[in-house]
Amino acid sequence: MEAIEKLKEKFKKTENFLKEEYSALRAGRATPALVENVFVDYYGTKVPLKQIASISAPESRLLIIEPWDKGALGAIEKSLLASNLGLSPIVDKNLIRISIPPLTEERRSALVKIIGVKLEEAKIKCRAARDEAMKEISDSFENKKITEDEKFKNREKVQELMNAAAAELENAAKFKEKEIKEG
Repeated sequence: MEAIEKLKEKFKKTENFLKEEYSALRAGRATPALVENVFVDYYGTKVPLKQIASISAPESRLLIIEPWDKGALGAIEKSLLASNLGLSPIVDKNLIRISIPPLTEERRSALVKIIGVKLEEAKIKCRAARDEAMKEISDSFENKKITEDEKFKNREKVQELMNAAAAELENAAKFKEKEIKEG
């Protein structure tokens, strides 16, 4: 049924979005995902950092950002300072070095709370998608497009998909939480 296929797609998008959000949370190790979506004011246009520079992590606690246009160094530094990531970029000739300090216990607790908030937001999106699919199934039954048996089978399938999606989201959250606590 079309409603179930759309639901699978929405659940997958939500899961991918959550994982992307989690990758941007600092777990004590340097990763390009930490800064690649920081927006930089590049000649009057806001662009993600990954579009104007190469970002690498040569060591576990060091990020190197090398802009393709050396004139963007100042704008990149300014954006990183304003990003609320708690990072201190150091401009070194034609590149920017960011030393990633170890996480404090207080920061770890704050990150765990953020993980919970992002998980709940993702679950809300999934529940809304489930409700939409359930309504579509009910409408199809009322318009006599499907039988009552098909309606119940489809509703069961939707709930199974919802349970699987919720479990996936929970696993992603637990993995990130473990990463932050051990980081």
